[in-house]
Amino acid sequence: MPFLALDCEGPLTLNDNAFEYCSAVIPGGDKFFTQISRFDDYLADIKKKPGYKAGDTLKLILPFLKLFSADNQSLKEFSKKTLAFLPGVPEVLSRINEILPTFIISTSYRPYLEALSEVTGFPMENIFCTEVDLDKVKLSPEEARELKKIYEEIMNMPVIELPSYVIKPVELPVELKTILDRLEEIFFEKIWNMDVGVFLREVNPVGGEEKARACLLISEKLLVPLSEGFYSGDSITDTQALLLLKKSRGIALSFNGNRYALRNAEFYALSRRGDVFLELAKTFVEGGKEAIKNYRSQEFEFGRVPEDILEFEELVKKSEAFRKEVRGEVIGGLG
Repeated sequence: MPFLALDCEGPLTLNDNAFEYCSAVIPGGDKFFTQISRFDDYLADIKKKPGYKAGDTLKLILPFLKLFSADNQSLKEFSKKTLAFLPGVPEVLSRINEILPTFIISTSYRPYLEALSEVTGFPMENIFCTEVDLDKVKLSPEEARELKKIYEEIMNMPVIELPSYVIKPVELPVELKTILDRLEEIFFEKIWNMDVGVFLREVNPVGGEEKARACLLISEKLLVPLSEGFYSGDSITDTQALLLLKKSRGIALSFNGNRYALRNAEFYALSRRGDVFLELAKTFVEGGKEAIKNYRSQEFEFGRVPEDILEFEELVKKSEAFRKEVRGEVIGGLG
């Protein structure tokens, strides 16, 4: 029996829970989160900083959430209140799990996934997500003052825009590289060595390699080869999992994905509804990868990611524009 593993935000929900919580708790939190998210993209995709992975944004923002009085109860209540699904997902998610073993591998914080589990009846034991305890640290007045200065410095920085052609740090404009170097100093020298830096030292977001590792754990647990696995994601945190399944000759699907996801996927889908995964799951169970290769739908766009560079760039434009239509301009534009 094959298995299906899905990213949560994008394929299943419209939210970016961390972005939305940051926006609600931190003054100017939408800008603040976007800056840190693009810094995350730089460290993971351009600098390829050792020990750093895509999705670690979710630990970088924790000291600042703490600064503005975030706590476990607030995060839990916010996640329940704001949870928003793609149409059809709540009705079919448990049904998909009856057709084949289904898992959710999400970078999001556990309280958000607990809210999803509660609403849909999807089992928490089939969910991988980021463990976080906002009540772990009591912020001292001295560290609060220092964090406030750092917060103001970050908010006053020019908006980070990473050129799509850049693949190495030396190719970046000098001014932008200076900003990114300063952010690296802030997070990995200043905050890292503060008491509140425990969030950076100990929290391990489920992104990048962690998502690929989760796929391997599922494969080992079920005694099913990765060639019979199906992974779908939409962003930079999914790249390693998509690439792992692609190289293993399983199914690697970019769902309303951005450039990062498309670059590492074999197939793509553009859909406003999340219940399409029920049909894809049935197709995969009945006919394996060959059936997916030949799959066509009147309801949504599905196909193979083109190898030709010009065709690929056209697909990136199309998919990223569609992604923003479905999830909103700001969330859709995050890496």
